[in-house]
Amino acid sequence: MRRKTGVNGVALSAAALALTLSVVGGCTLAPEYRRPAPSLPSAWNAGQDVAPGAGQVAQVAAQATATAPAGASGASAHSGAQPGAPTRAQPAMQTPDWRQVVVDAPMARLVDVALSSNRDLRVAVLQIEKARAQHAIARADLFPHIDASGAGNAGRTAQSLSPTGEGYVSHAYTVGVGFSAYELDLFGRVRSLKEQALERFLSTDAAARSVRLTLVAEVGQAYLTLVADREQLALAREILETEQASFEVVQSRYGHGIAGELDVARARTTVDTARVNVAAAEAKVTADENALALLLGTPVTPDMVPACRLADVMPLADVPPGVPSEVLSRRPDVVAAEHTLKAANANIGAARAQFFPRIGLTASYGNASNDMENLFRAGAHTWSFVPQVTLPIFHAGAIRAGVETAEADRDIYVAQYEKAVQTAFREVSDTLAQGRSLAVQTGAQTSLVEATATSYSLASKRYESGIAGYLDKLDAQRSYAVARQNLIAMHLARQNNRLTLFKALGGGWRGEPMPPLAPSVQETAGGQVSSDASAVASADGSPSK
Repeated sequence: MRRKTGVNGVALSAAALALTLSVVGGCTLAPEYRRPAPSLPSAWNAGQDVAPGAGQVAQVAAQATATAPAGASGASAHSGAQPGAPTRAQPAMQTPDWRQVVVDAPMARLVDVALSSNRDLRVAVLQIEKARAQHAIARADLFPHIDASGAGNAGRTAQSLSPTGEGYVSHAYTVGVGFSAYELDLFGRVRSLKEQALERFLSTDAAARSVRLTLVAEVGQAYLTLVADREQLALAREILETEQASFEVVQSRYGHGIAGELDVARARTTVDTARVNVAAAEAKVTADENALALLLGTPVTPDMVPACRLADVMPLADVPPGVPSEVLSRRPDVVAAEHTLKAANANIGAARAQFFPRIGLTASYGNASNDMENLFRAGAHTWSFVPQVTLPIFHAGAIRAGVETAEADRDIYVAQYEKAVQTAFREVSDTLAQGRSLAVQTGAQTSLVEATATSYSLASKRYESGIAGYLDKLDAQRSYAVARQNLIAMHLARQNNRLTLFKALGGGWRGEPMPPLAPSVQETAGGQVSSDASAVASADGSPSK
């Protein structure tokens, strides 16, 4: 009886040992992560008075990128981190809500439709779900995979092989539970792979938020382009009506011998040109509607775009002074680049762990009998415990090459992260400079429209009085029409510049939280929510639970 208890104790002890080691775990060999500090200018290169507080934004943003606390991609070699236990995690920035910046009601409704129906965004969200599942698979390798099994075997032994000289039929039945080839992660190989999968998930989530941000800007720009082209179409039709009326006047003057045949030909040319412009403007409006429908994922109805003039569209909110320092570090592409860098850093730990022994455990406990009726009776218990140690001795430099490859990947992603930050600075600087230039150009173009309107009025009166020829009136009329068309294009460029700045600053300039694209990853061990789940929740802008 004592022997039976000892057998059961050994089997249970083996399972308990494996579970304990999976929870307690060992160190990882990944290097401690430190955020790179790329060389950045101390102020936007956008001229003077580009926007309220712009210089301050540049200075504090540069400081934030260089001195922000580094998040740990994984535990260091001496940290002894455990699943379910808190680890150092980089505080995630709150992503602003686009509704705080897009204040035009029709535009906001279009953005809402696009966020719920756009196919590219749907694919991006599904990529998050895929990355989440891959992370769950990698994390599952930290624990033994326990399975239940049952088998029955029947076979006949030939007479020539039987010790009694007579053939016979034998039976064997087994049932039990156990795990096979469970790796004790004493050197952090599995943990590093799990951490790599987590960072890839976070990078995918950031990339999806980048798609969302781009979609908001593209829908706004498509809406503004449609409104501007509708205004251009209305102007083209107005010019056609004016040219038609002018042509009729010239014909009347020709009939009375006041105007020449050349004047009639020139007037007919302007009418035909105006007709061509109207047809081209109509085609452009149709193309704009199709482009907007593609972004929305649904047909565009007339009530969706009620505005016919850019003046009817409320511009985006102004950039306020004192923009917070995280405006660039929260940009989704920068966040995605950093998480990709962290994934590469964790992969170094997995590569280094290949130098050390790999310990695998296989254990089972159950019953066995040659008779089904006796399978669950006393004395039918069986158990097995098979530890295995594999120590690398000679791999012709393959393990060292694997570590060097992982380190090279890390250095590549460092350069890509630094370029992402520098590109963000350039895009913001360019957009601010362009905005300042467009403000000056719009003022000058408005004055030009007023001047050409006066010139056209005077030229018309001089022609009607017989003081000037029809060519003078025609030149003034063309200049006035072109000036009005360019003013519409200038207003469109200014509105689009605001949207570009919204995107360049990572979604706006207010620290309001954006609704998460997908629910947070919840990792539990021993009844505790792991720090991985908290990191994902914070990255989405939603509170961790």
